Amino acid sequence: MKKFIRLISPFIFVSLTSFLLGAFVISESGSNPITKEVVKNAEKIFGINFSDAQQDSMIDLLNQRLKSYQNIRKINLDNSIPPAILFNPIPVGVKFNTKQLPFITSNYSAAVIPKNKNDLAYYSIGKLGYLLKTRKITSVQLTKFFLDRLKKYGPVLHCVITFTEDLAMKQAEQADKEIAAGKYKGPLMGIPFGVKDLLAVKGYKTTWGAAPYKNQVINTNATVIKKLEAAGAVLIAKLSMGELAMDDVWFGGLTRNPWDTTQGSSGSSAGSAAAVSAGLVPFAIGTETWGSIVSPSTRCGVTGLRPTYGRVSRHGAMALSWSMDKIGPICRNVEDCAIVFNSIYGPDGIDQTLYNYPFNYSPKINLKGMRIGFLVDDFNHKYAFKSTDSLTIAEMKKLGAKLIPIKLPNLPVNDISFILDAECGGAFDLLTRSGQDNLLARQGKDNWPNLFRASRFIPAVEYVNANRVRFLLIQQMEKMFDDNKIDVYLAPSDEGDNSLVTNLSGHPLVVVPNGFINNNHPTSITFVGRLFDEGKILEVAKAYQDATGYQLKHPPLFSSK
Repeated sequence: MKKFIRLISPFIFVSLTSFLLGAFVISESGSNPITKEVVKNAEKIFGINFSDAQQDSMIDLLNQRLKSYQNIRKINLDNSIPPAILFNPIPVGVKFNTKQLPFITSNYSAAVIPKNKNDLAYYSIGKLGYLLKTRKITSVQLTKFFLDRLKKYGPVLHCVITFTEDLAMKQAEQADKEIAAGKYKGPLMGIPFGVKDLLAVKGYKTTWGAAPYKNQVINTNATVIKKLEAAGAVLIAKLSMGELAMDDVWFGGLTRNPWDTTQGSSGSSAGSAAAVSAGLVPFAIGTETWGSIVSPSTRCGVTGLRPTYGRVSRHGAMALSWSMDKIGPICRNVEDCAIVFNSIYGPDGIDQTLYNYPFNYSPKINLKGMRIGFLVDDFNHKYAFKSTDSLTIAEMKKLGAKLIPIKLPNLPVNDISFILDAECGGAFDLLTRSGQDNLLARQGKDNWPNLFRASRFIPAVEYVNANRVRFLLIQQMEKMFDDNKIDVYLAPSDEGDNSLVTNLSGHPLVVVPNGFINNNHPTSITFVGRLFDEGKILEVAKAYQDATGYQLKHPPLFSSK
């Protein structure tokens, strides 16, 4: 199966008969009963063969089930309604740390207002937070500054779907009042940000980047929005995403790469990565199901954290794959990701897939003698980022890390990737049956309309067995970490099966810029960690980032100079 750059995640059980009926989905006709000939034809799709007697025996049951499917379809199953079976990423017998330590960041007391005010565009959250805390600048001033940049450069990048200016100014004014009164909530207080437009915000459209939903208003605030508001952050825009979380094309066009505006920004967190890269927001929220934080972060030269599955509530977020969707921050640097993640992780009493484990992060780590894995086969291949990745390997050794060659579990992960197709077919069942999938901008063989339709022909038995292989993958991933005595490993961001493997297993990763190729196009490297151990990969990635400084490079067209 071709790899798709997608969004954000328990199982959708559909019987064999529902797929036999794929040809009748749009018409919803009950006047075409299932016959032996229909069964014979369906057998070819599924790669099975039954005898004439066996075919005869199942006809009545298949027709009964057809009536059941038609009755089920009368129920309006909104995208927000999850299946009643939950995915569990935790290996058998594994225990996790339960001790929460104080959250510590670097010291930002050296931060000052720049001589050129435009330099604020690329200040980190840490620096901006210190300036706000010490009242060197107000949130209202900062919010207006970033709104102006969004209005100026947003049309160039096609990265903004909806401005939330009225809400932003109210939040900024409130933040300034509380800071002045000594009610400082933390480093996000008064900081403007943007979100991928699959997160619901009360009173504003939530378009999912797709024409059929461009006027959709969901009357709730997503949990992530609530948590960031509680931290004092200021929402200034809902940013573009590839339609229904695929790639970088939405109903408003192609979101552009700030480093090369002839290119798309990749997806599906397209606008989030582009806006951070161009200095239009200090941070943004993205989502990933299979590559949708990693890929645009790579293309746009920013830092992205894809947390462990079950870390961040998806309440109020568009569902694509209930067992694979994940929400995480896209930022200027690693510590900014830690600051944002510290405010958004944890149970909310609504999303039942969440786990309550601590997040422990420290800005300082000594890599000397630390065992860090690297995917030896992937790094040995010829691929686009090989030149910059080899420098990353050398730098990690220079920092004192002991690099351990490792290999991913030997399982057919690409052959079970249809798990995602089965779930997204269920998530957008009504769109397919209504025929409104024809309104989507992209109609190719590898795009959603065709994938949703083809998902009707995935047998439930094969879906269940694919998830049994996934169970094996989860156990073997834990064994790989244990056998090699590692907590972190390195993976090329554009090579091998790591993206699919870790999205299926639920492991966290952080992707950071690590150089440039082909006339100033950014590249990245990926740090992968154990389940619920985001702190360790962020610490290691920060040590690398501090030593190299690629996060300080910015696209010339949007530079403050």
